[in-house]
Amino acid sequence: MIRSLFALVLATSLVGCGFHLRSKLTLPDDTPAVKVESSVRYSELVKLLERGVRASGTSVVAADAGTAGEKFARLQVRSERWGDLPIAIDAQGRAQEFSLRYAVVFVFYRHDGSVLVPEQVIELSRDYVSPPVDATGTTTEREILADELRREMAASILRRVDSVVRAELQQEKKSPLDVAPPKQEKPDGSVD
Repeated sequence: MIRSLFALVLATSLVGCGFHLRSKLTLPDDTPAVKVESSVRYSELVKLLERGVRASGTSVVAADAGTAGEKFARLQVRSERWGDLPIAIDAQGRAQEFSLRYAVVFVFYRHDGSVLVPEQVIELSRDYVSPPVDATGTTTEREILADELRREMAASILRRVDSVVRAELQQEKKSPLDVAPPKQEKPDGSVD
């Protein structure tokens, strides 16, 4: 009884504060399939992006699939960059704390080749401590953070694509009467 009451109170408080689950990725209705491309040959980010696109209900074109006459949208990851930046040093000048940075440049093309999401850069970072005297486990911590950053990057890219598509759908829903016509400039420089 107490557990069910607790669950009810928890659910009510989450709804009351505005919490709601994210909806799945929205792509244009005329998107037949998506091909995720990357400049990095065996990128883990590509695998995560493909999984996210599949979860949205859109089919994914295999990376090695031929392109002869096929129409599909392309999510192109143009570059992935990793970097470690020391942010704290000890009395001997050895780095103790680092900032792990991950930057990705991507663009999303429609199946007709036009740009849906223009080229964008997303950069994520996480800080971690790596004592120079006792380095036990710091490599593992860095790998865990790198995996976490990859997952967050894939989610960020898919959210950007989703937000652009949703904005376009909202724009299409507006009737022409709601939108004021653009002002026309006459050859003499006056404005209508």
